[in-house]
Amino acid sequence: MDDKDYLPRDHVPTATRPLLGMTILVVEDSRYASEAVRLMCIRSGARIRRADCLASARRHLQVYRPTVLIVDVGLPDGSGLDLIREMDGATPRVDVLIATSGDEDWEAAAIDAGADGFLAKPVRKMAAFQAEILRHVPEERRPSGPRVVDPDEVSPDAVAYRDDMAAVADTLGKPADSATVGYVTQFLSGVARAARDDVLLDAVDALRADQAQGASVDAGIQRVAGLVQDRIGMRVSI
Repeated sequence: MDDKDYLPRDHVPTATRPLLGMTILVVEDSRYASEAVRLMCIRSGARIRRADCLASARRHLQVYRPTVLIVDVGLPDGSGLDLIREMDGATPRVDVLIATSGDEDWEAAAIDAGADGFLAKPVRKMAAFQAEILRHVPEERRPSGPRVVDPDEVSPDAVAYRDDMAAVADTLGKPADSATVGYVTQFLSGVARAARDDVLLDAVDALRADQAQGASVDAGIQRVAGLVQDRIGMRVSI
């Protein structure tokens, strides 16, 4: 059985819970970003499962087929575009295949890879999240009649933010090659922007600029690593 099978009456989408009856698999390495999606799914009526890397996502997809697959472009074990290509060519295909990234320049590449749509991170607005999914689902899976537009923003718990900081702390404390620094800065940039942590975001942007210019990144890495440790060891207002 998969999520295309007949939905019982109590799982038919409604005006206030337009994603009722759907299962969403989000492939996202950030716990903070995943928590935002989880909150939006719960309020929209959808079930959610999470994979934090490509390998985990592929294990999930061997067992079941979600209604919606949301894939972050930048993942610790490779590019989310590879998974999008795989799933676009799979038979049967998931109903909705959406890419997400904090860098909107990836949208065209994601669509070329086979994504139906694109969510620019941070995704905060319930209305935008619901609309992007409903835009691509089959007519029979949409709520009938007018839909209540939820104007609220979601606010993930700060604990998830500190978990993300802890996840990259070890990497920042070791010698890292260019690819690793690129991944870590991409990850931290998205998380800091979502949490509106401007101090960390400015430090990460400066580090990315140094790397892009071929300058030494040692001081920048130390600066970012220190800020990450601060956020692990203290309560941060987010």
